[in-house]
Amino acid sequence: MQTFSERLDEHLKEKRTFLTVGLDPRPSSFPLPLKGSPPEKALKEFLWGIVDATRDHCVAYKMQFASYIAFGLEGVSLLPELAKHVGRSHITILDIKAGDIPATMELYRSGIFGRFGFDAMTIHPFLGWDSVEAALTDTGKGAFVLLHTSNAGAVDVQGVKTASGVELWRTLMPKVRQLSAKGNLGAVVGATFPEALAEARAALGPSVPLLVPGVGAQGATVEQVMSGGIGGSGGALLVNSSRGILYASSGDDWKEAAGKEARALTQQMRESLRSVPGRASPAGPQPR
Repeated sequence: MQTFSERLDEHLKEKRTFLTVGLDPRPSSFPLPLKGSPPEKALKEFLWGIVDATRDHCVAYKMQFASYIAFGLEGVSLLPELAKHVGRSHITILDIKAGDIPATMELYRSGIFGRFGFDAMTIHPFLGWDSVEAALTDTGKGAFVLLHTSNAGAVDVQGVKTASGVELWRTLMPKVRQLSAKGNLGAVVGATFPEALAEARAALGPSVPLLVPGVGAQGATVEQVMSGGIGGSGGALLVNSSRGILYASSGDDWKEAAGKEARALTQQMRESLRSVPGRASPAGPQPR
């Protein structure tokens, strides 16, 4: 059976981009042509429009669960329909940051992978490694464990020094690498902390997938991510951009603008890949 990481590598080779489009809708930011429609109608038109405009320029879509629960039942009920609309041609990730006792994690897994049809989800490790392992029983479905997030306050907890003097997030990496051996565990590392990103890649090895938020509106650049996050094999990287793509225009051209921004980011990635040292084999997207 193909593992999640193997499927991801196939998509990276085929699509020749690391771009992940963050589908994080906010009613206040909808383009002007949609603001007169009922919220549930505008939400679906917006999401379907963004997917159709960007699918040729990205490898994955990440849906932030909070963005959907904010719309109530109408928003949450769209998630399985949206995952189906994206289809098997791209990786789908539900950004829910789940973390609970193993029995509850089994319910998360069943709902997100089974009922909702997603390929992967984000999780946190702070209830213990048994909760992480409970999310990994199906090797064809993936999880990304929070390691060092992109927000400024990440250091408040993740940067706390343990009794040995090592920052908390660094103590997680050996176990993440161990559990990744099944081929379905990656890590979330924010692009806004480029030194942490480079350290995580070095510690986790070239084949552990890294999901990297923070490019665009949060201030990180494609060049920073590519230099620190690219695997030695040339792949195992998903670079997320949300607001910069979704809200590239508020006018009638909102779909065209989103596609143009996604295309530009992909081109930046292909150009940056040329200068990344140590890319040993073509296990990721190749620049033309």
